[in-house]
Amino acid sequence: MSKFEADNLGDAARRQVLLTGAGVAGGLLLPGVSLAADQPPIGTWPAGSQGPTVNVAAMVPLTGTYAVQGNDELKGWELAVEHMNTNHPLMKTLAPKINNGVLGKKVVLKHADSAAKPNQALQAAQTFINQDKVVLMTGSTSSAVAVAMNKFAEREKVLYVTGISGSNDTTGKDCVRYGFRQNFYGETAANAIGPVMVKQFGKNRKAAFMTPDYTYGHTTTKSVMDYLKNEGGWTIVTNQVSPLGTQDFSQYLTNIANSGAEFLINVNWGRDAVLSSQQAKQFGLLPKMTLVLPYQIPMMAPEAGVDITAGVLAATDFWWTMEDKYPLAKQFVEAFQKKYGSRPDWGAENAYSSFAQWARMVTEAGTFYPPDVIKQYEKGETIPSIVGDVHYRPQDHQLVRPVVIVRGKAKKDMKNPEDFWEVVEVVPGAGLMQKPGDFGCKLGDYT
Repeated sequence: MSKFEADNLGDAARRQVLLTGAGVAGGLLLPGVSLAADQPPIGTWPAGSQGPTVNVAAMVPLTGTYAVQGNDELKGWELAVEHMNTNHPLMKTLAPKINNGVLGKKVVLKHADSAAKPNQALQAAQTFINQDKVVLMTGSTSSAVAVAMNKFAEREKVLYVTGISGSNDTTGKDCVRYGFRQNFYGETAANAIGPVMVKQFGKNRKAAFMTPDYTYGHTTTKSVMDYLKNEGGWTIVTNQVSPLGTQDFSQYLTNIANSGAEFLINVNWGRDAVLSSQQAKQFGLLPKMTLVLPYQIPMMAPEAGVDITAGVLAATDFWWTMEDKYPLAKQFVEAFQKKYGSRPDWGAENAYSSFAQWARMVTEAGTFYPPDVIKQYEKGETIPSIVGDVHYRPQDHQLVRPVVIVRGKAKKDMKNPEDFWEVVEVVPGAGLMQKPGDFGCKLGDYT
């Protein structure tokens, strides 16, 4: 092509000529060369992906009320990064284009303790952006952190994927273009466990709720209440709302004891759920009332004790015995057990899956440029996961995945020391979700 011809090309066409020329000269574009190189800087791009490594950051509770669950999540992220960098067969199935890293770069995981506090999480995230130019942020466990991180990610134009976040608001009214969630949430939990409860326990029953006082608690309680009232004719006799980190639940349990409730529906989470359930047993409410965990807590059974969880219905994302149903679940459980000496709970599965899906989107897009990665998610393509085929909804960035209903095992029925739950049903996700926009999601701009 002559100089005259090149000078008369439009900008877009000229860029394509240059890219084509580079491809011909080198045979192939080098791994990690961004097809979005002509775009102006945004967030930590391109600075965060110009070296031989890329940094990702997890703001995760390692102390406080949600510490046990946070540690489980961190293990899942660690394992995912290891698998990306070593071409593990499971990761190659979930993200086929990884090759000893992502786009020719090793992935490095940074992490900090959020203590489930939004301000602490945001401060850590800002430090990781400033010092390490992270290309991806993760971690929540508390939906208050997830909502705060959503807004932060949108402002900073750095991708954010949740760890655990059960609030309807995370991909509802507080959704953002730069945030994605792959786990189940209050509405899907309610619509999965509700029919099982009505079928097993019947209609026109009386229930008391225990609710943590923040976005996860309020939205999950509302979803479960609405289902039981509308579909089962249940009466909600009391809803006891307590601050996150409550140690003594006696005043709330006294009110429940005097309410005439037949069921104790405990929406508390983490250490709060363990303590409130243990104290309910000490107060004599259990087993007189039937305990239900509509949004099950990782490590609940070993923390609270199988004498409390035996027979309890719960909704969750994953349980390790699903390895009998899903071949990829078997690979995940085996790899996790080999590395950590124990089987994973659903927090670890969430964490691993969110990173694997990010690696898939980046490698399919062929760039770390955030708008292009987001658009890859938004194609809504069916992709493999540890629990079967799934896809992201482009309208709200929520993964459509199944919800798992489990029932706690009595100690005499446990086949091994980690055999705490039996899977009752795996409910397909699409029918459990509200229509896009019903919870007020309005995604922001790409740039």
